[in-house]
Amino acid sequence: MNKLRFYAARTLRDDAALQALSVPQSDLLAELAGKTVALIGNARSLAETRHGAAIDATDLVIRINRAPMPSPESHGTRTDWLALAVRLADADLARIAPRRVLWMSPKRKRLGWRIAHGDGFYLHPLADYLALKDRLAAPPTTGAMMIDLALRSGLARLTLHGFDFFASQSLSGSRTADQVPHDFGAEAAWVADMQRRDGRLILA
Repeated sequence: MNKLRFYAARTLRDDAALQALSVPQSDLLAELAGKTVALIGNARSLAETRHGAAIDATDLVIRINRAPMPSPESHGTRTDWLALAVRLADADLARIAPRRVLWMSPKRKRLGWRIAHGDGFYLHPLADYLALKDRLAAPPTTGAMMIDLALRSGLARLTLHGFDFFASQSLSGSRTADQVPHDFGAEAAWVADMQRRDGRLILA
């Protein structure tokens, strides 16, 4: 798809055209089969840990949005997949250097040309976003969408690092829980329920 068609599809919310740029969800889930996966949230509390070695030891590391990594000791160094719901500067994308970018946001107008045409690009279906939004009764975070997606696969283990449901706020900004459009209490309860249902999900 050339740039003109891409920006037209984005402006007109032609999701079918944009989905044509994405790898199939089935391919994404197949890549997770049998793997140990670390999903790294952006809670400030993670910076006080020494989880880095455990993160880097997993088969696949997924980070979220601006993916702050203040220290290898707390955050590790690898990024295999980057799950995005925000615009990302080229310098940040180069710093994070993901092997695959997943656009999770329903806000397609934020999706950039370079990301959409990168190797292995994935566009999360609007239907999946809306289903989780209904379940939580609030817009889901990028992290919640990734948990929901990853647990549909045949992965061996999904370990969450840096998920305290905004108790320590985010390393990516200074907003409080009241200033973001998510229900962190609902997400915490949902994750606890998922842990009871699926022993592969671990909250580090």
